[in-house]
Amino acid sequence: MKLFFYILGQRSIIFLLLIINFFGTIYGYYWYESQLIHTPIKFLIFVPDSPTATLFFLFVLLGFLFKRNAALFEALALVTLVKYGLWAVCMNLLILLTTGSLHWTGYMLIASHFAMALQGVLYAPYYKFKVWHLVIAAIWTLHNDVIDYVFKMMPSYSMLTQFMPQIGYFTFWLSIASIGLAYYLVLSKKAFKL
Repeated sequence: MKLFFYILGQRSIIFLLLIINFFGTIYGYYWYESQLIHTPIKFLIFVPDSPTATLFFLFVLLGFLFKRNAALFEALALVTLVKYGLWAVCMNLLILLTTGSLHWTGYMLIASHFAMALQGVLYAPYYKFKVWHLVIAAIWTLHNDVIDYVFKMMPSYSMLTQFMPQIGYFTFWLSIASIGLAYYLVLSKKAFKL
């Protein structure tokens, strides 16, 4: 197990992940383009959830390359990568369940977003954030839920509109679970440490 985490900590692996996440972040913001055009300016920062999560992780990876910890970005990245990674997986599976089919891009989104969540968790042993960093990440994440489901700024999935109340409820508890997981992995004495 230590060998696995040693490999994850190698500069070449971190640099490769930096490149992958950089292009994934650019594509993610591009994916939101049509929604962002119609989004009021005050909500713009809260709409592109997944690319913002990977943007946080880019700062984490840059820190690792320079042998530094960006603690606030670590907390934000871990919580949001897990939350939005798993959220997108669940939403695409819900589309498959309700419509009986899924475009190939849906399968691509399932794979890429699961990888988002996974990378956030795999690098948890390297994170050094404190409770106050996690509190800020929790506020950001729960505030984003309010913006999405009270002010109706959630990602556009027209085929799931009928389920928005249930999706909002699920998303709130996914946020709580992601915050709890971040606490367990990094701040709890029970979590695995390098």
